[in-house]
Amino acid sequence: MPGTSRIADTTELTPASQPVIRLGIRENLFQFSLLVLVNGFVGAMVGMERAILPAIAEDEFQLAARTAILSFIFVFGISKALTNYLAGRLSDRYGRRAVLIIGWLVAVPVPFILMWAPGWSWVIFANLFLGISQGLTWSTTVIMKIDLAGPRNRGLAMGINEFAGYFAVALAALATGYVASVSGLRPEPFYLGVAFVAIGLLLSLGLVRETRQHAQFEAQVAGQSDDEPPPSQSDIFKRTSFTDRDLSAVSQAGLINNLNDGVAWGLFPLLFAAASMDIRQIGWLAAIYPAVWGLGQLFTGALSDRFGRKPFIMYGMWLQSAGIAVVVSSAALPGFAVGSVLLGVGTAMVYPTLLAAIGDVAHPAWRASAVGVYRLWRDLGYAFGAIVGGVIADLIGMDASLWCVAAITFTSGVIVWKRMRETHATRG
Repeated sequence: MPGTSRIADTTELTPASQPVIRLGIRENLFQFSLLVLVNGFVGAMVGMERAILPAIAEDEFQLAARTAILSFIFVFGISKALTNYLAGRLSDRYGRRAVLIIGWLVAVPVPFILMWAPGWSWVIFANLFLGISQGLTWSTTVIMKIDLAGPRNRGLAMGINEFAGYFAVALAALATGYVASVSGLRPEPFYLGVAFVAIGLLLSLGLVRETRQHAQFEAQVAGQSDDEPPPSQSDIFKRTSFTDRDLSAVSQAGLINNLNDGVAWGLFPLLFAAASMDIRQIGWLAAIYPAVWGLGQLFTGALSDRFGRKPFIMYGMWLQSAGIAVVVSSAALPGFAVGSVLLGVGTAMVYPTLLAAIGDVAHPAWRASAVGVYRLWRDLGYAFGAIVGGVIADLIGMDASLWCVAAITFTSGVIVWKRMRETHATRG
């Protein structure tokens, strides 16, 4: 299809004046593996909040309104979404590595603010910084892996990337939940965050290398010369958001995916607590969903390379809807666990496949910008989830809020079914 790159992964750039550039995971194994590790620490920064921040809101700051409690997710989502868009543009212009390092520097104050925040507004302020950091760091690790992997194993590359990030979310949620059950909600659980940001920053400064030259090489082989300008930023935004049927279908699915993730992040711990789960049980339940999500992506990304993108996105959205329905229909730990597993499997089917589909359609010369637009819409889902989930929960209850989100998620799958075509070159 137009704009799709069909380059063999082992293609090389070999002029004597330049170092050899190879496309492929195996050909760039050290840097690819390093970026997987770095993205694990990026995910852990979010995971340290996942099990305990709603409990801090209720127990330490006496917040009762669900909208107020979910305000930290709203701020996180808005700041991350806008920074995703900026990260794509900056990565195309100035290189990926510099953006990655700046993202880690922005994260440095986050665990310290969360440790000692005297009021809920400080927690929201910390999540503003966290969202900016996540937008810069996670976006660049995605773009860098796409650069290195080449088109043939793009789904596998995204599956590995998202596995690292979200499995780390699960491990960090489990770890902070355990520490909180032993030592209290603050400050001890956030000591882990200090370690996460220190290691991630040091790895990025000392070992990560620039990958923009791989994208430039892929663009040359795909037939677009350096003298041929890419589309304007406004055109890329319109294509990815509205006019291209495949890119726009992917963008709306990403938005709805993170809408239900934001609601699960904010409301599931409160739902579990209302069912008499203790903080350690809540930690385990909070870890199940991202753990299944993370592990599943090791398989779903690669399978989408073989069987195509559209089925994984469509059925994944419907399975997410079913998982939310099971959770809200349950009243005890077994039901909550089953629903969380279903939600995790559905998200694993969708998450890396959406990124791979963007890579299928967007030309290498403007791919990072398209990824930035997609991630803008995707992470605005957190903000919409905080509004939809919080307002409906305050007006008519948490159960009604979760049923509404399940219905929205199912409808998103229908849109993919009706609008999106298969994007993978070997399937379309």
